[in-house]
Amino acid sequence: MGPRDTGLWARKETAAVVATVRTVFRQPGPERDSVVQSLKAAGAAIAAWALAGWWLKAPMALLAPWTALALVDATVYRSLRAGFRQLAVILLGTLTAAAALSLTRGDTLAAMALALPPLVLAGTYRRLGTQGIYGATTALFVITATSASPAEIGHRLLETGIGAVIGIAVNAFVLPPVHLRNAGDQLLRLPRDTGRLLRDLAQGVRGEWTAEQALDWHDEARRVEETLRYVRDARQQAEESSRLNPGLRLRRARSAQPPAALDARWSAAVDHLRAVTRTLATLGQGDNPLRSPGNDFFADWARLAETLAVLCEREYEALARREPSAPYVLEPRAIPEEVREAYEVLDASFHALSGTGAVPAGELLAETRQLLRALLSEVPREVGR
Repeated sequence: MGPRDTGLWARKETAAVVATVRTVFRQPGPERDSVVQSLKAAGAAIAAWALAGWWLKAPMALLAPWTALALVDATVYRSLRAGFRQLAVILLGTLTAAAALSLTRGDTLAAMALALPPLVLAGTYRRLGTQGIYGATTALFVITATSASPAEIGHRLLETGIGAVIGIAVNAFVLPPVHLRNAGDQLLRLPRDTGRLLRDLAQGVRGEWTAEQALDWHDEARRVEETLRYVRDARQQAEESSRLNPGLRLRRARSAQPPAALDARWSAAVDHLRAVTRTLATLGQGDNPLRSPGNDFFADWARLAETLAVLCEREYEALARREPSAPYVLEPRAIPEEVREAYEVLDASFHALSGTGAVPAGELLAETRQLLRALLSEVPREVGR
């Protein structure tokens, strides 16, 4: 990556950070939720240290804020689940370290050699999740800073328990996270970003586009695909938000969740969009043996891409106007006349081609047709009600 590429990357990242900060202050959403959860985690750690280190003068008060920080999770349910896991793992690490110290008569190096291998291996057990590593780290704390006496072991468990209780309590009762709207917020980005990319493609292929520009388009398509993964993650968080969460009682109306059919529809659309950008990236390579379909074909394809961008923009506007509690209703929709005309013109342009230029043109035509079918298969109806 040269200096020019580095500067371009830095400008893009800076613009993305600035846009995220603005979103935090302008409207509720995942960005603001992340800020709230970060502040809560920091506050829980400070409170745990104040109780364990400042007030109780615990000999290893570090365990309390360390545990509290880890347990302010995305949902209350996850905090409780992680809390029980972490207590179990820390208990295992503490007892293993105590046994190792006892067997080695307090030899730190020998105790590490005895305790760490099985604890690190146990930490890879998938049901322990991200808490698995805490067994080995707890053992390190115990072996290097304490003795194997029952009093010392009891202190470690007390300090961990203080952090767990504070972390879970802060997450559950201080602005408890309710992610019922996040799946819809993430879903809203799919038609917006897809429409923007289609317009960029239409504008780009009408002129002299470069291989670097085509690779940027392909990267943008992959970012749209990542948004689809965020939708699925947000849907899972929304399901977990309804479990053991007192914050739900503070919400007068729950946000309706987008149906799984929308995930399937956008998954197909994004797959074909990525295939379109991959074909353009291949055409832009200097060693590509295939000939370009020509400016006339790209002009007709750009016209179709713009009509598809309009479809995405209309769906984005409809979803943005939709009330959070209004249900999503899906129905098939007929192909708009302007889309049909643009496709027929592109199809005729393809059949007029000959030679190697017809190969990439056929790929673009096929993938764009599938993209069109995906965008029109099912759309929200009465979303503004």
